[in-house]
Amino acid sequence: MPDAVVIGAGPNGLVAANLLAAAGWSVEVLEAQPEPGGAVRSDRGVHPDYVSDLFSAFYPLAAASPVLGGLELQEEGLEWSRAPRVLAHPLSDGRCAVLERGVRETAAGLDTFAAGDGAAWLDLYGTWTRLGPDILRALFTPFPPVRATVRLAAKLRAAGGLRLARTMVLPVRRLGEEEFRGEAARLLLAGNALHADLGPEAAGSGGFGWLMSMLGQTYGFPVPVGGAGALTTALVRRLERHGGVVRCGERVDEIVVRAGRAVGVRTASGESVPASRAVLADVSAPALYGGLLDPRFLPDRLLNDLRRFQWDFATFKVDWALNGPVPWTAGEASTAGTVHLADGVDGLTRFAAQIATGQVPDRPFLLFGQMTTADATRSPAGTESAWAYTHVPHRIKGDAGEDALTGRWDRREQEAMADRMEHEIERWAPGFRSRVLSRRVLAPPTIEAMDANLLGGAINGGTAAAHQQLVFRPTPGTGRPETPVKNLYLASASAHPGGGVHGAPGANAARAALRAGSVYRLHTPAMPWAARAGKPTK
Repeated sequence: MPDAVVIGAGPNGLVAANLLAAAGWSVEVLEAQPEPGGAVRSDRGVHPDYVSDLFSAFYPLAAASPVLGGLELQEEGLEWSRAPRVLAHPLSDGRCAVLERGVRETAAGLDTFAAGDGAAWLDLYGTWTRLGPDILRALFTPFPPVRATVRLAAKLRAAGGLRLARTMVLPVRRLGEEEFRGEAARLLLAGNALHADLGPEAAGSGGFGWLMSMLGQTYGFPVPVGGAGALTTALVRRLERHGGVVRCGERVDEIVVRAGRAVGVRTASGESVPASRAVLADVSAPALYGGLLDPRFLPDRLLNDLRRFQWDFATFKVDWALNGPVPWTAGEASTAGTVHLADGVDGLTRFAAQIATGQVPDRPFLLFGQMTTADATRSPAGTESAWAYTHVPHRIKGDAGEDALTGRWDRREQEAMADRMEHEIERWAPGFRSRVLSRRVLAPPTIEAMDANLLGGAINGGTAAAHQQLVFRPTPGTGRPETPVKNLYLASASAHPGGGVHGAPGANAARAALRAGSVYRLHTPAMPWAARAGKPTK
């Protein structure tokens, strides 16, 4: 009998399993898909000579994460690579906003748009150098992050206190307007905010855009050499070296609860897998509380709150094998790993508003990845392994374009949306379509079928908006990995601190299990449902 069963071999599940195994626990990881990795996988499904990342691709949060850093995955063969430039956003006049690898180079480029914008960027970066380490500690430790918060509060007072806090909660449009005269820096911040589901007018999008921009400025947007799957391979290799076991093709249908405690799981094949100490669930909060657990074991308040759980935007993705580099009009984009495509901040606002009103955007904002530019092993010399994704509504009311897309995402609709994305790329890179050897379309239902945690292609485990973060994630009062069932822990991106490949939700869950396992009973702060005693056993 293993000490712990981990449901899901995504990055958070594998991080949790690694920490438990390194502490001497026996661990068994059960994964529904035929291979481990969750949203961190790669293949050669677009073209046999091209490596394509299925879901996530660039990993600034992984580079910054003390959780992943502490696992020393370089000892398991993991290597990182970076493009010459971090990020580019072409403008319609042929110029290009660029996040360079060096902060002074970024500042110099911004000054060409408006004198003084370089100094303003350096000022934002200076704030990051003073506060960044404590912000990351606060993000990557269990909620509430008491020590990191105390240190951060002291530094905030020294750095301007309320004024700086105000800056962080601003919508990114307003932040850009207050800090910069030119368009380039505003675009870098706003585009990075839309790496989550935060449009330019959303409260807190300024802080998120600043955070992602500063992570890129500090760590770049690195990629694993050989494909995203190399990160998963390193995690699995380390786990197996410590005695852990990963079983793929094993979907868990039920968490078994007796006397108020999780004691194991039952798989789709009917197998019972016991766990003597803990069950850790690297699944979405709706899947855990709305499927794997019998509702009899859950307080009514949690179930009611779960009905208000908000997913982040649905995602539509296309992968390409290109027989040459992308013919960007703005030459700086050719050496950037990531390229944002939109008609300025106004175009981003228009895009976000269309999604908010249930319309498929007619001019989708594209996040475009040039993987061979970032890692030369991805395709033959002189070619490019590329992808782009955009967002669409989960519930589609209409199509702002001319293709009458309904959200059925049948073959016609998939091809029409992929064509729409390619036409958008053509606006910034005339001749792009002539370089396409082959393409693969991943519509929202396809993405979900390949990873059940990515419901409709929601890639962040739930919205990144302020009303579902910190103590509100995944529901009000549940900012920690403990659940109403003893010995059961939420270890996915639905838990604090949320989406991104950094391993913190898995690490937080593992540490909570280790604390509880050392004395068998939980000695963590009471959760809001602690008074709900006497639930039935099974």
